[in-house]
Amino acid sequence: MPLTDLPLEQLREYRPEVAEPVDFDSFWQQTVDEARAAGGEATLVPARTPIRELIVEDLTFPGFGGEPVKAWVTRPHVAGPLPVVIEYNGYNGGRGVAGEKLQWAAAGFVHVFMDTRGQGSGWGTGGDTPDPHGSAASVPGFMTRGISDPMDYYYRRLFTDGVRLVDAVRLMPFVDATRIAVSGASQGGGIALAVAALVPDLVAVMPDVPFLCHFRRSVQLTPDQPFQEITRYLAVHRDQDERVFHTLSYFDGVNFARRITAPTLFSVALMDGIVLPSSVFAAFNHLAAEEREITVYEYNGHEGGQTHQWVRQAEWLASRLAP
Repeated sequence: MPLTDLPLEQLREYRPEVAEPVDFDSFWQQTVDEARAAGGEATLVPARTPIRELIVEDLTFPGFGGEPVKAWVTRPHVAGPLPVVIEYNGYNGGRGVAGEKLQWAAAGFVHVFMDTRGQGSGWGTGGDTPDPHGSAASVPGFMTRGISDPMDYYYRRLFTDGVRLVDAVRLMPFVDATRIAVSGASQGGGIALAVAALVPDLVAVMPDVPFLCHFRRSVQLTPDQPFQEITRYLAVHRDQDERVFHTLSYFDGVNFARRITAPTLFSVALMDGIVLPSSVFAAFNHLAAEEREITVYEYNGHEGGQTHQWVRQAEWLASRLAP
């Protein structure tokens, strides 16, 4: 497929003005404070798996509203405390089967892979976390659930789950709470950006081809799903565009990027029809972080760098954790 967006030299300078609500920070502070006040205890039990060379555990932790959210914790058979990589998943994927993701643990990290509430039936091997919240009129999928009000929007709950997972991980006895990184591809990259903005003392942020950035441009120009869920919604709700984009401004990765100070490694694919390269660069170019890098895959679509990018991440992260 051809390039889907601007030439690379223009992308490197692309720094658009993106609407930011005046109460952005207070909205998220209130949201996170309420989730923490809801309480709940995390539980960690051995997972049912034939894997023996690594420890695989089943985590349940309190997310948005104290509601239970699942995750897998995979780690080496060595004494801690160990550095951690928390990973968030792509759109409509679930945490899958215990032991599916072993690379980070095999590299010496505690790997925590969060389930995505309500998702997990679009690809992969399933999810285990319900989203016990309804929605007003919406297009099939998750992009328009609660979109008429930021308090009700689906991603308010999902991003809060991501923050609360960091809280739970910090309390694990085998974890070095000063060396926690967040990562994820596509939707997972968008979650990682939000979490990194809301949890300022992370050691690193590693979003791959991150989704959920520069919403207005993405909704208007992205050729493929799932941004088109919003396009279809607006095609029916013809008088709701300002309300919709006001809601989305609370969840835009560009606005989160403005608040990220941790070292950050992005990736982008220039033939991506699901996440426009310009939306990725919009977030990258607004980062508050002084230490930031972006890996460009010129001839790839939304798959991005895959294992090539993981190797790049592992080397980059190890260099930042070295004594």
